[in-house]
Amino acid sequence: MLLKQNLMSNNKQILVSGSIVHDRIMDFPGFFKDHILPNQTHILNVSFTLQSTKESFGGTGGNIAYNLALLKTPVTLLGIVGNDFARYDQWLRQHKIDLSKLKKVKEHPTASAYIITDKADNQISAFYPGSADVKYCQVVKKIPQASLAIISPDYKPRMLGYAKLYSQLKIPFIFDPGQQITSFNANELRLMIRQANILIGNDYEIKLILNKLKSTYQKIKDMVDILVITKGSRGSEIYSKNKKIIIPAVKIKKIIDPTGAGDAYRAGFIKGLINGDDLTKAGRLGALLGAYAVEKQGTQAHSFTLKEFNIRYKKNFRRP
Repeated sequence: MLLKQNLMSNNKQILVSGSIVHDRIMDFPGFFKDHILPNQTHILNVSFTLQSTKESFGGTGGNIAYNLALLKTPVTLLGIVGNDFARYDQWLRQHKIDLSKLKKVKEHPTASAYIITDKADNQISAFYPGSADVKYCQVVKKIPQASLAIISPDYKPRMLGYAKLYSQLKIPFIFDPGQQITSFNANELRLMIRQANILIGNDYEIKLILNKLKSTYQKIKDMVDILVITKGSRGSEIYSKNKKIIIPAVKIKKIIDPTGAGDAYRAGFIKGLINGDDLTKAGRLGALLGAYAVEKQGTQAHSFTLKEFNIRYKKNFRRP
């Protein structure tokens, strides 16, 4: 009921929280297996000469906000960034994303992901999470009543903090635990889902949740108003009030990089909800936005005009 009331109001403010990350993608022209001795990993000391390296803007929060901006949807991005955020800041402002509630700290760099990929698409990754500030979550109390929020993967204590505050402030929210599922214990995960109005994850992530909670699909569906399960090339499924909606995948021109497609789907789905569209159209908007993401290298490399987006929507779905 709260979700429906907020989405029907004139206030269309969306709060997006999640990681804001500098992605550093590096290509190794050989195979890791040729340089790592299986029986000597206890004294591992190896260096790889890279063929190329690329820095791009990413993170779940940054990606979702970027995709909403492509759909000309006002969004306020929440999170903590560091002393190296200037270029990313300029990029987000260029796309008219509200950064007024971000916290910038001088003593830490922005969160960073370092990913080396070999010729077999094996990866060695390292992640620096940035500031561990939890009190920052209180910033949501200074924001006028929002219509909808999404809590996507971030520093776990902050995710818990947002959920508690949104519940107190009666702001409906989407819970998108993603890569952080393993960080939550069963009680924390169950509490987050019960506080949320919508739970979203890919099919593997939802299975991880079921396993951790020792639960069933039906019990999870009963805990939220809406459950969304994305399945990559097999489309997605949306469950609400014992109703199952199947959303087909959009035809892809050429798969370049699937990273970030899930964040794009979430933005499209949110756009549909804010517009007052039914769940079928919301899912279709998510599927189409995800298609744009996989056709480019990087999570914020795709772009389009609204006219182009609408034409492609009609070509794929032929119906509203």
